[in-house]
Amino acid sequence: MTLASRACTQLATWPDLTEAEPSCGVGRALRSAHGEIAHFHSDDDVDLYLTAGTIRRFEDHLRAAAAVQLVPGSPWVTLHLGVPSDVQLLMTLVSLALQTQQARPVPGDAPRAECNDHRSSVRPGENLGGG
Repeated sequence: MTLASRACTQLATWPDLTEAEPSCGVGRALRSAHGEIAHFHSDDDVDLYLTAGTIRRFEDHLRAAAAVQLVPGSPWVTLHLGVPSDVQLLMTLVSLALQTQQARPVPGDAPRAECNDHRSSVRPGENLGGG
């Protein structure tokens, strides 16, 4: 069993998450009552909906994590699950995503179908500001 499939199985037991078809049509998804949270696209990669505001708030920490890939303008982050500690980071970020969705559901800030699966990613340490 891969790290991603183990993580998905574990997260599916959380009371606020249920398995669903991903809106992008690729892989497996987990959603809350407020929308999609995670897309498991492969044995190694997970797209996680954090919201643009949460990404801005934690950008320095996200960029410092080797497992995290950011896409400019996307409210989704991609995690590459290569080692067990990456799964722990995923669990923490899913918890943060759930708290964000539950605390402040913002009209128009619902997860979009455009997860990062088919978008260009930026490795940590690259300049997201374009300058």
